[in-house]
Amino acid sequence: MIELQHLEKRYGDAFAVRDLNLVFPAGELTALLGPSGCGKTTTLRMINRLIEPTGGRVLLGGRDTRDFRPEELRRGIGYVIQQIGLFPHLSVAQNVATVPELLGWDRRRTARRVDELLELVGLDPAVYRIKKPAELSGGQAQRVGVARALAADPPVLLMDEPFGALDPLARDHLQEAFREIQRRLNKTVVLVTHDIDEALRLGDRIALMQAGSLAQFGSPDDLIHRPAGPFVRQFLGEDAALRQLAGRIAAEFVRPGDPSGLPVIEGTLDARSALGVMLREGTDALAVKRDGLFLGVLRWEELRTQEARA
Repeated sequence: MIELQHLEKRYGDAFAVRDLNLVFPAGELTALLGPSGCGKTTTLRMINRLIEPTGGRVLLGGRDTRDFRPEELRRGIGYVIQQIGLFPHLSVAQNVATVPELLGWDRRRTARRVDELLELVGLDPAVYRIKKPAELSGGQAQRVGVARALAADPPVLLMDEPFGALDPLARDHLQEAFREIQRRLNKTVVLVTHDIDEALRLGDRIALMQAGSLAQFGSPDDLIHRPAGPFVRQFLGEDAALRQLAGRIAAEFVRPGDPSGLPVIEGTLDARSALGVMLREGTDALAVKRDGLFLGVLRWEELRTQEARA
């Protein structure tokens, strides 16, 4: 869906991004991960031409983005930022409807889409449709930002540190909500983050950047168990395998067993949190359910085996 070919951005003699070659697979979430100043946000903004490259090119569906008018390009790409950027004088519904109205959708179709998206991000349309941004919590406002980015059903979604300004609890809840949304919609998502846990939790693939260049590109498992060099190993840290469990849900690790007398968790809980429940409850096994149905038993040794693979 998105391909970067020898992409670069220079400011005078200094490179923010240097000779970057990268393919973002269609229908997957790729996390652009790295320390501050490594070029990840610059890379993201070159995709929708908020920043113009000084070399190389960006292909969107095989077409050079320079062949699009900037406004045409951006209307076809959802964009979510940390500061949210909701229009304070407009209602939630009007904020979500911004792009459909620019595209000339009729009022009835737009209203249906607004309600559909508010439900998708976990906000009751009857309650939130008429609210102003000032009446929302940070997490609620960020959900509206995601809904607005999805309003015209763009195939590509760019997200720049979208959950970074939230408190840890709100961030966890919104990450989980977004993971469920992505499972349903299969958008091509590029997510900029400096948070390793977030990249491991949400990313189908991770592009780890270092000083404007690509250090390694692959699945979370690739980076953890097959690091391309010392920088990758050092950046992810010695506890990378345990941290990876935060990116996988408990339901992935269940096995047949008798749930009698075991503490019960939801299958959507991340596996690292499931380890925490075991420690808190003093047990080596949990019964796992989803939507009220018993899925199986999650055992301590299964999760510890995953961690030990590193």
